Amino acid sequence: MDSAREYAFSGFTLDLHRGVLRDGSGAVDLRPKAFHLLACLVENAGRVMPKEELLDTIWPGVTVSEDSLTQCIGELRRALGQASSVIRTVPRRGYVFEEAALEAVPAATKAEPPAAVTNGRPSIAVMPFRNLSSDPDQEFFTDGLTEDIITDLSNVPSFFVIARDSTFAYKGKPTDVREIAQALGVKYILEGSARRSVQRLRINVQLIDAAGGGNHVWAERFDRDLADIFVVQDEIARRVVEAIAGKLAAFPVVERYRPSNLEAYDLCVRARTLWAEDSASTQTVQSLLERAIALDPGYCEAHWRLAMAHVHNWLHWGEPEEPNRPNAIAHAQRAVDLDPNDSGAHAASGFALTYERRWDEAEVHYETSIRLNPNDANALALLCDFKTLIGKPQQGVQSAELALRLNPRPPHWYYWNLGFAQFANGQYEDAVRTLRREETYRTATRRILAAALAALGRVSEAREEAKLFLSTSPHWRISKWVESQPFKNPEDAQAWIDAYRLAGLPD
Repeated sequence: MDSAREYAFSGFTLDLHRGVLRDGSGAVDLRPKAFHLLACLVENAGRVMPKEELLDTIWPGVTVSEDSLTQCIGELRRALGQASSVIRTVPRRGYVFEEAALEAVPAATKAEPPAAVTNGRPSIAVMPFRNLSSDPDQEFFTDGLTEDIITDLSNVPSFFVIARDSTFAYKGKPTDVREIAQALGVKYILEGSARRSVQRLRINVQLIDAAGGGNHVWAERFDRDLADIFVVQDEIARRVVEAIAGKLAAFPVVERYRPSNLEAYDLCVRARTLWAEDSASTQTVQSLLERAIALDPGYCEAHWRLAMAHVHNWLHWGEPEEPNRPNAIAHAQRAVDLDPNDSGAHAASGFALTYERRWDEAEVHYETSIRLNPNDANALALLCDFKTLIGKPQQGVQSAELALRLNPRPPHWYYWNLGFAQFANGQYEDAVRTLRREETYRTATRRILAAALAALGRVSEAREEAKLFLSTSPHWRISKWVESQPFKNPEDAQAWIDAYRLAGLPD
């Protein structure tokens, strides 16, 4: 399948790169096998596709009856409505897509390169502030200050803000701000420095129009009591918005809950930097956040981050489900109760509730999270996983692509979720490319890579990847995986089961 192509016919556009069929009102919901079948027919337009060839292409290595093919054809015809005649049945032979129905795709309808898509919104990247304190251990504090300013600006509804992972990739590297702006696809760069002493905080900050030649738009120095750190963060965000947009009223900065205890804040900031890469780091994160909550029981961020740690404990690191599952739900709910306007609290609630199979509640929380903060790349990457699990992998792929635009240098799990959605959407070649990226290859994503290779009929490669995966996860079993995955439609797991078996993974 040529993943770079788009096809138009009878008011529809088939986008093979994004794995989506669109009509005039938006994406058309299709099951992955039906989408794969349509793509196969369209790419072979004018040629009669024998049933046997279609069965081998759509269900490689798996024995299915012609009934499965007939059901997919029926689904396509229902989705196409009055345009269904573009798929013609050739008695006793197979099916053909009418070549005459294909139209040229206007250049204006083709997808823009991801780096160019900001929809006209003011775009900015906040670079890591430099730590000017004599104590190098204060690096975490300076990083936390940067992260909080990113969050404050992200909550401005009409701004486009690059995520923390992608700006921190430049930390400590002497790079021209104009080059950074071009690489990240933004107009403005905010940079600064901070010095923290026992009772004082000094911050220098400057806003640069990097895309406009590197001119300084605004600069200021703040010299305040350490206790005023959150006031300063709010003030910086407001001054940046005013400098870019001119009128603060048109782009309001949303007030966030702030912790009442600076020691609790320090603990939470340290927890952010260790985030859940393995069992040991998750345990450290959990300990830091529990201490933060003991100091400040009303600390929203500490509660939702602790909820995420509890989910990771049982889902990924083999810890007992009790008490991790109920604790995750309790802390996520507590975070939402403390600050209903915190997008992270809603994303954590959506994540925890998904694995309780409370899909409708989870969806409400994810929608709320994105509405509150359209720049929350992590929430969008988690939403990709959720959409795939409820049987809408096309939307999952789109969500992951937007997350990657906001965070073009993300942690490896973004590609894990994207590959998961691409496989479920029948985009096996795309899944292989995604999961072989340097950022995610050699991790547990090898399991999904093995499934994608198996689905493409590349069985020997699939089995090699499966062996490598089992060398680090010897107790993994298909049956246990199926039990842990909250597919809303249980039949959606079957494609995975078939591919895992073909790759040689144990039942």
